[in-house]
Amino acid sequence: MQKRLLADNRKLVEKFGAKEISTLKDVPDFYAFKRGLVYSHRDFDKFYAALKKGEKCAIVSGVNASGTLHIGHKVVFDTNLFFQKKYGVPVFIPISDDESYVAGKVKTQEEALENSMRLAKELLAYGFDPKKTYLIIDQIYTNIYNFAIKLSRRVTLSEIIASYGYKKEDNPGLYFYPAVQSAHVLLPQEIGDFKHVLVPIGPDEDSHLRIARDIASRAKYNKPAVLHLSFLPGIDGEKMSKSRNNNILFDDDEKTLRKKANKALSGGRETADLQRKYGGDPEKDMACFYLSKIFLSEKEGEKLIGDYRSGKLLSGDVKKIFGDELVKFATNFQKSVKKISDKKVNDCLMKNN
Repeated sequence: MQKRLLADNRKLVEKFGAKEISTLKDVPDFYAFKRGLVYSHRDFDKFYAALKKGEKCAIVSGVNASGTLHIGHKVVFDTNLFFQKKYGVPVFIPISDDESYVAGKVKTQEEALENSMRLAKELLAYGFDPKKTYLIIDQIYTNIYNFAIKLSRRVTLSEIIASYGYKKEDNPGLYFYPAVQSAHVLLPQEIGDFKHVLVPIGPDEDSHLRIARDIASRAKYNKPAVLHLSFLPGIDGEKMSKSRNNNILFDDDEKTLRKKANKALSGGRETADLQRKYGGDPEKDMACFYLSKIFLSEKEGEKLIGDYRSGKLLSGDVKKIFGDELVKFATNFQKSVKKISDKKVNDCLMKNN
């Protein structure tokens, strides 16, 4: 299951020149790196070396304004928070209200803006430091378009078509958006003299960063470093998607969370007796996957996997633990959201002045 979902990650290494993270001798002591949730990189070794020397570094990490936060965001948010808390790294978070609109993910710009403001509150509730976090909503920070215009002369239409596969029937907003996205990525260098920038992404977003890195070198900026997170499967073991309803949302209520935990793909035997005798398959079981990779400590995760494989734990047992962890996480997050004031959000929004 995981091997199949990692096909896009492998493609970045085999076809597009990324480097496997396993080839680096020096990586942070953080679960995303230790548990195989970071697959590959571009120049992360250079970024990390600069960071440890105390040089000026920043992170850019965007979210889409078409939906809500979900479990697929957790690893990248946790990774960003690790760097912010341990090294004091400023985090710039573009919330792509304009891309959501031009790509037809929302019906109106008003809807995109409303979604963006809600996401801004949720991001601060997640734990990002308001004094070191900069939220970029392009309908508010319209200066981004002046920067995008400047960068647009450093990329050709042919390159954009080759990277994204756009056709003549597509609207021109889609063609221009790669310049806007590159402006987001290079903004810390433009306005804050951050020479070293890291962008953690999923493998399906690498085309954005290949364009941004090409533009950077042509426009005399430093190329941003990139971390490629591994694809996280949905609760059914397949790629996460709205159409499959296989995701876990941060704002799901307790009943929904427990229902989703119980629906998670099982690695168990046909009967409880058989599983006690022969054990289950933790490589297939999604509750085992999420608990051992994300929610439990390394020691707790190893014990859970061992107990499941030996038959000491049944599928119903690990689903109960999974549901408990989801409810604890979501309950704390939802309480935090209610504590974030509109003023705190407004203070973190980048504005034209």
